Amino acid sequence: MSAHDQAAAAILAQIALAADGAVLGLALAYVAVRSILKFTFTSSALRQISKAPSLRVADLRTLLDCSEPHDSSNQSDGKLVVVRGVVEAKSAVDGNWKGFRPNVLVSHESGEKGVVLQTTQTCIYNEWRGFLGWTSDLRALFAKSWKEQESTSLRMVPFVLVDSDWRPQADYVVVNMDGSRHPLPLTTVFHQLQPVNATPYTFLQALFGHEYPVGLLDEERILPLGKDISAVGICSLKNGIPEIKSCKDLPYFLVDMTKDQMVVELAFRTKILFWSGIVLGSLSIGILGFAAVRNWNRWKEWRHQRQQQQSRASSNNVDVHVDDDEAGDAPDGALCVICLMRRRRSAFVPCGHLVCCQRCALSVEREAAPKCPVCRQAIRNSVRIYDS
Repeated sequence: MSAHDQAAAAILAQIALAADGAVLGLALAYVAVRSILKFTFTSSALRQISKAPSLRVADLRTLLDCSEPHDSSNQSDGKLVVVRGVVEAKSAVDGNWKGFRPNVLVSHESGEKGVVLQTTQTCIYNEWRGFLGWTSDLRALFAKSWKEQESTSLRMVPFVLVDSDWRPQADYVVVNMDGSRHPLPLTTVFHQLQPVNATPYTFLQALFGHEYPVGLLDEERILPLGKDISAVGICSLKNGIPEIKSCKDLPYFLVDMTKDQMVVELAFRTKILFWSGIVLGSLSIGILGFAAVRNWNRWKEWRHQRQQQQSRASSNNVDVHVDDDEAGDAPDGALCVICLMRRRRSAFVPCGHLVCCQRCALSVEREAAPKCPVCRQAIRNSVRIYDS
């Protein structure tokens, strides 16, 4: 780790441990709550996928026709199923003159055909501190998220899922991608990094410690024809044709995994989220409790000191009444042992020593652990002694 990263880590550590770790406790509590929420979402998805039937495309129509409206497992707009099939363009099953011209997408670089084509161009930046470049510690810590800027274009055509032994006029299920934000099982067909030629402006950027581009990463990902995938979603009959669409309550839609693999992955993720939520929640409660006790004790100590300061300030403003005989001449044996200026007038309780004037006796009482200046015994207060 460089010195710059060490400084950034030190600053973050100081922020996290501020207020006796209260900030760290709140951060852990936030992560724990997020883990519990994700655990709830994942466990719900695990139960739904475990109960969903797994079948081939040819069996879909039979299942949908047999589903009755009063069936408890039947949803308002279809039935949750896991369908395993092969990707095929919808134009290949239309059965009209458009079928002679398959509506597919072709990769510009590799020439492979598919139904989804994602083109990404990422600009990779580098940073040199230079002679006059002093970047902030937080920027150095989060530089990875700032040093890449990408532009992505996604194109797709209507496609369906068919059985591996599909033939024309056979059953198929239409994939409805409307409203789906689930990741797609795309295959990388082109990946190339091109260096960026340096310019005089690039040299100035590097000299003053600014980010400057060093390369362009071009990538093409495609959902090819004939790819064997699983679709997890709500399936229903639309105009007599099975159609499947994504479910927002599930983390999957189109995936390479089978149903058993999805169940195993969700079960493992559920355990991780559950125990991480428990552990992080316990740590956050302990840290927040420790911080609360420490800050409460500090507040009580500050309040006690504040009261002492106020009492001392008020006592300094009150003039102690000094009798004429206390301020007057007195023999050496009758003078206060502390100030040696005034007559002895106050006796300490419980020791009973009459060795201080009234003003010095009050000063001794205000100490944190007041003791008699003669016998060093702890005292409770003092008593003014008057001559008859």
